[in-house]
Amino acid sequence: MPALKLLRSYTASTAGSRLFAIKRGVTSASDGKQDTVIRIPRQMQERIDNVKQIKSKRLEKVSTTKAGKLLIVSKHSKLNQPASYTLGKFDRPLLASEGWKHNKSFGDFFTINSTQKDLPFVTVAGGKEGEEKGVEKAVTFKSLGLCQELTEALQAMGIVYPTTVQLQTIPKLLKGKNVLCAAETGSGKTLCYLLPLIHKLSRNRYERASNSQAPQSVVLVPSRELADQVKVVAKSLGAPLGLVVRNVGGGRGIGNVKLAFSSGAPDILIATPGALWKALRRNYVDLSDLSYVVMDEADTLFDESFAELVERILLQTQVASDPSETLGLGRKAQLVVIGATFPGGVGELLKQVTDLGSIVTVKSKRLHHLMPHVKQAFLKVRGADKLVELLQIIRTPAAADRDGVGVLVFCNSASTVNWLGYLLDDHSVKHARLQGQMPAVMRAGIFNTFQKGLVNVLVCTDIASRGLDTQRVKTVINYDFPPSHTDYLHRAGRVGRMGSKSPGSVVSFVTHPWDVELVQKIEIAARRRTSLPGMESAIHQPSPKAHLTEFDSGVETE
Repeated sequence: MPALKLLRSYTASTAGSRLFAIKRGVTSASDGKQDTVIRIPRQMQERIDNVKQIKSKRLEKVSTTKAGKLLIVSKHSKLNQPASYTLGKFDRPLLASEGWKHNKSFGDFFTINSTQKDLPFVTVAGGKEGEEKGVEKAVTFKSLGLCQELTEALQAMGIVYPTTVQLQTIPKLLKGKNVLCAAETGSGKTLCYLLPLIHKLSRNRYERASNSQAPQSVVLVPSRELADQVKVVAKSLGAPLGLVVRNVGGGRGIGNVKLAFSSGAPDILIATPGALWKALRRNYVDLSDLSYVVMDEADTLFDESFAELVERILLQTQVASDPSETLGLGRKAQLVVIGATFPGGVGELLKQVTDLGSIVTVKSKRLHHLMPHVKQAFLKVRGADKLVELLQIIRTPAAADRDGVGVLVFCNSASTVNWLGYLLDDHSVKHARLQGQMPAVMRAGIFNTFQKGLVNVLVCTDIASRGLDTQRVKTVINYDFPPSHTDYLHRAGRVGRMGSKSPGSVVSFVTHPWDVELVQKIEIAARRRTSLPGMESAIHQPSPKAHLTEFDSGVETE
């Protein structure tokens, strides 16, 4: 038979080696058919078995819980990960959120624990001489070359030592360089640009032109609340030097915009893009004699909702391409771009107003990473059960107690903020609401009311996640899971900030399948201790000629 001959020839060719014979599809002899036999060399079979054993040992190594502190704590203990273990780049992760798209996963949860107590963006200060990093301990704002009035104003606020991002950014701005600064939320980026700006304005006031419509500096911010906050800080720093600070926001009518410039242009103007563009169109203000142009929370300003207005405003300015152009009566403006994340189109817009090669980029090594000092919990919850979970968290002493700590509850839409507010009213929970569709008269003062501790719960949209200082916030609750990693980082950045009494925690409700996809990417980044995926390209080096300065957090992980 041909089949038998073929089998004999194969056996002869493998003489001297032991074979495994595997029978498949065995039939009876009465059918007149031969058994199908597959013969595998023993050495090949042993290699296959060894590979299987190695793979199984790797999986067991990942899922085994070791003694000590845990980084990931899951409902299922076999999915826990020790803080001492880091998942390899090419290792297959066993995720606590693996099956969360299934309906039976409701009620599941996992937590990313904090791995250090100190803020990752602070410099070591106050230690003994000769200790490790003793050079950093001696660095104060005074040693950075700031004027005495500013250092005294900072001391009155209880601020003596700069953060790492301030330590890297302020000297470059004092030298007149254009700077793009990207660092974690809550790391003190507002002082990064205000301190050198005020210092240089106080030294060069005699050079100011006689044009009363021309402010010396403009700070663009995305919201009225942030404009109010920056104004308070700028006034406290600029008052000893006699600098005039004003802010102008949209939504209050052109009369209020005109009123802001009725007594001449200020030294420092803090404005939202919409309000500033209205003033420019009606010739209330002139930007041709600026010394500084600052864009705070640039990732929002360069978003589609603001990009066109920001471009028009920048084209009204004259931005320097070299530090020497920032001096003298015919000076051009120094450009400062600040943010925690950046969209990909930043370079495309900035190249229209300046040489991209003149921009110095200061970038934190922990940019786009999860904050290691903040506890972050994820709960798989049905939509109908979210209110019950929310009330349970809010009413616990750890969330909003007599000490006056705050709770931020984030929703994805203005309608959800209003609806949730009505439900909290029904449960006698004192709170405030903040969302972008509110009239300006209603929005005015809401955030200040929360900041002063008159209410401890603020239900809001992402309008409260950009730049606002929330030192008293101890708990952030994502009632609606944020639609992107950028939004998650900004929301989570409302806790664990400079000046906060405690690191705080973040609790996220996960309901929809599209939420699960983002959660799984966050969990993988936590297990591998890497930045969130898809965000590395958000910060582009403006040009091959641009300088890049990376700085470490200066804090060791426990």
